Amino acid sequence: MSCRFAALFAAALLTGCASVQPKPAPQAIVAEEPPTKADVWMRVANAEDIDRIRRLDSAWEQGLADARRAGAGAQIRAEGDLLRPGAALSRPAPTPGSYNCRMLSLGKATPRARAFERFKPFFCYVEVDGDLLTIVKQTGSERPAGRLWEDDDARRLIFLGSLALGDEEQPKAYGEDKKRDMAGVLQRVGPFQWRLVIPWPQDDSKLNVFELTPVAEQPAAATPSPTRRKSART
Repeated sequence: MSCRFAALFAAALLTGCASVQPKPAPQAIVAEEPPTKADVWMRVANAEDIDRIRRLDSAWEQGLADARRAGAGAQIRAEGDLLRPGAALSRPAPTPGSYNCRMLSLGKATPRARAFERFKPFFCYVEVDGDLLTIVKQTGSERPAGRLWEDDDARRLIFLGSLALGDEEQPKAYGEDKKRDMAGVLQRVGPFQWRLVIPWPQDDSKLNVFELTPVAEQPAAATPSPTRRKSART
């Protein structure tokens, strides 16, 4: 009897041990951070243009230094906040409509280039294209056009565009031709004054600055923008 009881007791112990299962190891939960505003435009921009925008401060410094050495100090001061690197204000988005525009170039990217130059004024247009604003230069043999993207820096928008040449009706989409691509920042520097700054452009300067001021009498109907095109990168 005692042997039978001992056998049953041993069997019960074995059964109890077999029923105890090890606890599964806790699973790691990976929380993916949502993309920042800079992440979004950097997925569109190519590496060269991302680098140009990162080196914006250097373009300002070198461009202004070249221009001052060439004797343009008084002209730079006369432009006020337009050519002051730290002049950017909050709320950089421009109102859609027609603008008076002009361009200034700073710095010498080649020995024969001018260190400071002003160009004839022209007209450009800002309009809404889906969730983004676009800027188009409407006249001239070289016509920049592109989209504006929000950035983590709330005082600027990122410009990614390309250049239309001659009698081309539409510019190529950003990313189709690196030789035509343009990248920079749009900033508000006054109550009715904006600037589009292109650092390290693919020409003879180190910095190009476009000034935008609204046309006093806006056209009754908006002109269709050539930026409404198929984009290879967006």
